[in-house]
Amino acid sequence: MEKILVSACLIEEPVRYDGQLKPCSSTILKKWQREGLILAFCPEVAGGLPVPRPPSEIIAGIDKKDKKNTRLIINSNGQDVTLFFNEGAKKSLEIVLIHDIKIAILKDGSPSCGSQYIYDGTFNGVRIPGRGLTAELLENNGINVFNENELKSAEILKYSLDAKSK
Repeated sequence: MEKILVSACLIEEPVRYDGQLKPCSSTILKKWQREGLILAFCPEVAGGLPVPRPPSEIIAGIDKKDKKNTRLIINSNGQDVTLFFNEGAKKSLEIVLIHDIKIAILKDGSPSCGSQYIYDGTFNGVRIPGRGLTAELLENNGINVFNENELKSAEILKYSLDAKSK
């Protein structure tokens, strides 16, 4: 059975920016964990950010070098942490390619893992439609990305993929 990439914070690993636990209590995730199918991964930690760390949000920006739109990630202290997020996204892609992973369950809202929404860059808790850097990179490379509220859909796809591989 194929592995599933899962945001480490969803399975009780203290990797969130604030170091707090915010696990997903899904029976689907617990079953996959018992079956040894989960490969837990935090792109932000893998990219070199510590725990705890200041919260970060994606903001729109202009790349001064070639004057095109780009996405920057700034933490609440005003520091540009984009390079850490880009590195974590690249490492996520490497992991899924090495393990031939087809499904990722990522924490929505995160500047790395958000698949339906992210925060608007004002640090006021305002959600906007959008994707984090890791979610976007994985999707652009054919990985099926789901968030913690879409586990039933991920489970259906997983069974479908399992049936095809038999």
